[in-house]
Amino acid sequence: MGKVTFRIWRGDKSGGDFKDYQAEISEGMVVLDAVHQIQATQAPDLACRWNCKAGKCGSCSAEVNGKPRLMCMTRMDTLPHDQPVMIQPMKAFPIIRDLVTDVSWNYRVNKLIPPFKPRPPDAPDGTWRMGQEEVDRIQEFRKCIECFLCQNVCHVLREHHRFGQTDEKGQLTSGQGPSEAELFGGPRFMIRVASLEMHPLDTVNRLPLLQKELNIGLCNITKCCTEVCPEHIHITDNGIIPLKERVVDEFYDPLMWAVRKVGEALGVRRRKSLPMVNP
Repeated sequence: MGKVTFRIWRGDKSGGDFKDYQAEISEGMVVLDAVHQIQATQAPDLACRWNCKAGKCGSCSAEVNGKPRLMCMTRMDTLPHDQPVMIQPMKAFPIIRDLVTDVSWNYRVNKLIPPFKPRPPDAPDGTWRMGQEEVDRIQEFRKCIECFLCQNVCHVLREHHRFGQTDEKGQLTSGQGPSEAELFGGPRFMIRVASLEMHPLDTVNRLPLLQKELNIGLCNITKCCTEVCPEHIHITDNGIIPLKERVVDEFYDPLMWAVRKVGEALGVRRRKSLPMVNP
């Protein structure tokens, strides 16, 4: 396939610029192969995060020709070779060095989400009963590899910087009002909550968390997160939209409020079943 020019961003949090390299491309190569070749032959100090090279660890996230992608899953034969292939770090997160960004903020958001808490077993042998459709729904969400491409492309984080603030104890919190101190959990953690909230056995109510701390209302359903997901999870249709509907029913629908109060008085808590988009 010949030589291809790669324009790779080099620098750190203090600044940097793009630098051109050439790599010999052969059939079957992916962008990460080319980066490794450049590291081996021209730039041994080029920082690049990677691990499995099989699209399952989510480590090699970057922006290739302006689109958030996994470098190990971006084949060279899908990119134009008559112009430089541009590789740069994810824009939504602070740069550490070259193609490596600091994604630790995501793990602090994850700590805000209460863990799975199942109801008591349905049978004396300690097992539960659930429908296959309910199982299929949450299995889609559990395919997430935490590459954070959806977080990177989300304009609420990327353009409006809704990363919250850190309190005196080092905990992530959300400020009040439309400011940069306001926290938005992002698509990854809407899906994390969906995998728990829609679980047929779970008993924890995370709707107040979605409404207040994670600010699900800031999402305006552009579906850009779904477009970049390497696992093809229907993030908006199967995750965020159903969660938004549950939040509206819980906090803003007067009829549902009355029904819920009657249900609570009778000791009934009904789980809402919503249609699922098939892959």
